[in-house]
Formats: sequence, structure tokens, C-alpha cells
Amino acid sequence: MAEDRRVRKTRKALRDALVALVLERGFAALSVEDITRRADVARATFYSHCRDKDELFARVTSDLLAELEARLRPAVAESAVGFTGRPVLEMLRHARDERDLYRIVLRGEGDGKPLRMFTEACARVTAEEFRTRSERNDVQPRIDPGLLARAWVGEQIAVLQWWVEHETVPMPAEEVVRMLLDLALRGRYWATGFAPPA
Repeated sequence: MAEDRRVRKTRKALRDALVALVLERGFAALSVEDITRRADVARATFYSHCRDKDELFARVTSDLLAELEARLRPAVAESAVGFTGRPVLEMLRHARDERDLYRIVLRGEGDGKPLRMFTEACARVTAEEFRTRSERNDVQPRIDPGLLARAWVGEQIAVLQWWVEHETVPMPAEEVVRMLLDLALRGRYWATGFAPPA
């Protein structure tokens, strides 16, 4: 039990050091020594957890995705059809809680690998949810669920990136969700002010 607590404490120290240093200097400029010095852990301790700084960033990103998935699960499950806006709201709240980590992932630090991890994981889960909803409601998708999921996730990532980069959020999460829900239900043509074609 004490060892688990010590491991968690070390991992958190390494994570916090990585995030702070990437924001200060960028990932490419960091060394393992910079991270261990900031985290106040020995290099041997670092290497008992990770092979290198890339593996540390990948692990931190995996942990972020696991936390996000756990937070989204109840929001996704509450509607058979979807389009409640709840998952997007929960994702924005998670991004607010983990703002600095989202910032470095969504900026593409680490040669874009964490961003690709984030995008691929979100697209995979979203495509599966779209397929499941179609089957559950006995409807036939008009667009391939994999393509639709990538379009949806790309949109969410762009909005998330814009939202977390502001020191003060540009608009409340609830307002962002309301607009995205309108966009999802009514389309881009409607959103830009045009009347639906006759």
C-alpha cells in the first residue's frame, strides 16, 4: 500500500514536471535530467518508470484518455439516440480541470504523437458509439461511421484547442455545447445564416 502511494506520488511528480517544462520550453528542448530535477526524483527512479521522455509523455496522455473515458461513460450512456450535448460538456469540463495538459497535447508537442494518440482514441470510441446507436435505433447511416467519427472528433479537437488556449475561456462551456448541438442537429448551412434550400 505504501509502495503504491509512493509510485503514484512519483508518477504525479513526473507528470507535473513534464507539463510545466513543456509549457515553458517546448518538448524538444527537454532532457530527462530537466524532468527529474523539476520532479525532484533520481534518474534511476525515472528509468524505473519510463524508458525516455517520449514514453513518459505517451503514458501521461494514456492516463488523460483513461480519465476522459471514465468521465464520458455516464454521459454517453444516458441517451440511446445521443445528441444531448452532455459528452461534449463533460469533455470541456475535463479540459478545464486539466487545462495545461490538454494545451500541450493539442498543440502537437512531442512530434504530434500524443495528439495522434488522443485523436485516434477519440475517433475509435466515437465510431463505435455511432455504429451502436445506429443498430440500437435500427437506422442506416448515410455516411460511413468511421469517416463521420473523424469529422466529429476533428471538430471537437479544434474547438477544445481554441477553448483551452485562452487564459480566460472565450465563452462558457454550456454556451459552446449549445452552439455545437445546434450545428450537429441543423448543419453548417443553417449555422452560417442561410435558409435551408427549397
